[in-house]
Amino acid sequence: MAFRGQTRQFLAAAVTCSVLGGTLAALYLPGFNRPLANATRRDAGRDWPLFGGTVQRNLVNLKETGLPVSWNIEPGKEQNLIWSVPLGSKAYGGPVIANGRIYVGTNNDFPRDPAVTGDKGIMLCLDEKTGELVWQAVHDKLPAGRVNDWPREGICSSPVVEGKRIWYISNRCEIICADAEGFRDGKNDGVADEALTGPKNADVLWRLDMIKQLNVFPHNLATCSPLIVGDTLFVITSNGVDEGHINIPQPGAPSFLAVNKNDGKVLWSSNLPSASLVEARKKSGGDVDIKKLVDQGKLLMHGQWSNPVYAEPNGKPVIIFPGGDGWVYGFKPDTGELLWKFDCNPKKSEYKLGGKGTRNDFVSTPVVWENKLYIGVGQDPEHDKGVGHLWCIDITKSPTNPDKDLSPVGDNFDPKAPANKDSGLIWHYGGLAGDDYERNYFFGRTMSTVAVHDGLLYTSEYDGLVHCLDARTGAKLWDHDMGSDTWSSTYWVDGRVYIGNEAGKLHVFAHGKQKKLLATINMKAKVRATPVASGGRVYMITENPCKLYCLGAK
Repeated sequence: MAFRGQTRQFLAAAVTCSVLGGTLAALYLPGFNRPLANATRRDAGRDWPLFGGTVQRNLVNLKETGLPVSWNIEPGKEQNLIWSVPLGSKAYGGPVIANGRIYVGTNNDFPRDPAVTGDKGIMLCLDEKTGELVWQAVHDKLPAGRVNDWPREGICSSPVVEGKRIWYISNRCEIICADAEGFRDGKNDGVADEALTGPKNADVLWRLDMIKQLNVFPHNLATCSPLIVGDTLFVITSNGVDEGHINIPQPGAPSFLAVNKNDGKVLWSSNLPSASLVEARKKSGGDVDIKKLVDQGKLLMHGQWSNPVYAEPNGKPVIIFPGGDGWVYGFKPDTGELLWKFDCNPKKSEYKLGGKGTRNDFVSTPVVWENKLYIGVGQDPEHDKGVGHLWCIDITKSPTNPDKDLSPVGDNFDPKAPANKDSGLIWHYGGLAGDDYERNYFFGRTMSTVAVHDGLLYTSEYDGLVHCLDARTGAKLWDHDMGSDTWSSTYWVDGRVYIGNEAGKLHVFAHGKQKKLLATINMKAKVRATPVASGGRVYMITENPCKLYCLGAK
């Protein structure tokens, strides 16, 4: 493995060394070749400053109480509606809330500045109390079109906020670090090439163009919601296939990236989800059976649209990345050394273009709770429904094999089987069902990130089924058919679980082992982004019309 120093629709040379067939680029800064300092937990106070709220990404909010069980947004019948504002026509990332500001990625279909016209990627900074515009960042579309930057999808990245800075991924596959105050102070800090420098425009401090500088080829859209631990920003690059949906134009480009949050310099990178193609082409001299590599679980299938998660199992730091090959990878955060990997697909599964196969990748984000990693597999929602799998992985385990593989042996998903004694498998939920079941699988593909609290796990599948499981054993406690597909995730707060669907219905469940539906709220539009609570209020985004709602007692 080479180490190199270097600066959807929907949805680099200094030292060389061979390690497990992946490419890793590392730049060691003074004092960086040691374990990272403790991660900022970001759960003090009542902000929600990144997707998932904390670096463990668990969609559980233990701070907020006294939130409304229901509300009404219908004109003339408003109840518990504080304010609402139009966004663009798409806004997938969900709101991030910090220091009195709300950040939402959207498009330019509702222009805030008459001088800014046409399709753009927009990052909005809004006032938390009123929803009024503080500033916006404007990003032109990529010239390649939908293969890299799908029309009118806007910015799908949820930013991470720390102090007076925010970091996000633009639709142009750039890592952006911006001043949380924008140009309101009248100073142009950092880079000085912004075209718009008025008081309601973004002040970019630094940017890393992952296409120009790292050769990344994002499929359809770059979407990652970044994560910060200490001085390091972690990103999934969205590197993927071309418009033919088979060839990977840049298999040597990174899928996983660690950069210095202060200046954007690359610390290390890994192309593990596409490294097998690089190696196979070297051995063969050119021609490679890409489909065979994909079905062997050795190559990314489509795009890479998930997010990293951080944990410290038994006090040992690990940064975890879900790959487009259907594997989850754990790395040392300071060096990028691979610690372990886990295959989230059955060995006999097969990928078929268009979603007809049984092999999946990830759209959801992994979650860590009690040294366990939870993640479900899925695909681009355009690929429709199919068999899925939900995994609980022991991240305290150290692999005993040279491949550093913690996967169960073969397709034996029994954690008590002797063959799996060295596996990280705690439990598995899903897979194909027999003829006596109501459908041909137990759990479908999912776009949803789980919420785990009090030993209970809540999640949903694309098909619109909400599931409650025992988080420690995987035993099913109850499910609920919402009657419509869902892109949203379960969100636990104030003893309740909130989740929306494509029919515009927000379902509110009571926390517990027994199912109790408290309310079904008609939001009059699709609910795709996950609700968020902060400062005694619930914030929700709808689509068509695309609005941000602030809900709570006035």
